[in-house]
Amino acid sequence: MAKVYQAFETLRKHKAVLHDSVALGGGIQLAAWSNKNDIVTQESPDHHTLSLYVADGYECYHKTRGGWRNGGGPDRFCLMPKHSMSSWDVRDDLSFVHLYCSDDHLRHLVEQTWDRSPASIQVEERTFEEDPQITLLYRHFLLSSQWQENSNQLMLSSAANLLMAHLVKNYTHLQWALPVVRGGLAPYILNRVKDYIHAHLAEPLLLPELARLAELSEFHFARMFKLSMGMAPHQYVMNARLIQAENLLKNSTLDITSIALECGFSSASHFSNRFKSVRGLTPSALRSGIIV
Repeated sequence: MAKVYQAFETLRKHKAVLHDSVALGGGIQLAAWSNKNDIVTQESPDHHTLSLYVADGYECYHKTRGGWRNGGGPDRFCLMPKHSMSSWDVRDDLSFVHLYCSDDHLRHLVEQTWDRSPASIQVEERTFEEDPQITLLYRHFLLSSQWQENSNQLMLSSAANLLMAHLVKNYTHLQWALPVVRGGLAPYILNRVKDYIHAHLAEPLLLPELARLAELSEFHFARMFKLSMGMAPHQYVMNARLIQAENLLKNSTLDITSIALECGFSSASHFSNRFKSVRGLTPSALRSGIIV
């Protein structure tokens, strides 16, 4: 059963417009919103919310003990921990993206990444702040791709994992440095993961399931995989999909839509755009022998 995030449901009951949403497994969900002329109160959610203002937001006000205070704008972020209550007065246009994280997922991430007890973890509340790393991860990974495209799911879940590790390191009272990863995956584990990837290219692979195969945290798996293969898991999977697609284009009679689905793309148009951006020609041009 899918996790219900209170902050998400609260916005749906107000004037906020939901533009896109995707569940990334393991207690993580993304949602893209816009809002205007609305007052929203979030009451004691059982999860954590990281919000990044994408556009506008200058007339968004947060209720404090001293009254309503603004400070929003593009690339400002707000961090709303579990059980925090907050009220917002949105007086003009605001576009923002939420990352929802269950408390169980956060504690599991802490335990697996740092090999320490998560019992005392306390996420700090932050409002209208700036962090170049949060902005980079949001804009370069989460906002630069179509969320409903199956072939993007691994990249999205990887970026979300990086964001959560960054929050634990910088916005909890623990301030633990990220562990240093030395050495890649053992050959038999690497082969297990690679075999699984190649057997499931038609499916929307996620970082948690690949990490489980290696019996590692998502943090350690992603870094050890990159040390072994010289590229991140999502880059390896995309490359494998394109290689398989190229083989099918050259050696099968499958139509392009069928090839797209076989290689994990949601549609022929998504497949063609990605194939051309990497290979320099469209799938149709490759099949017909025309180089453009």
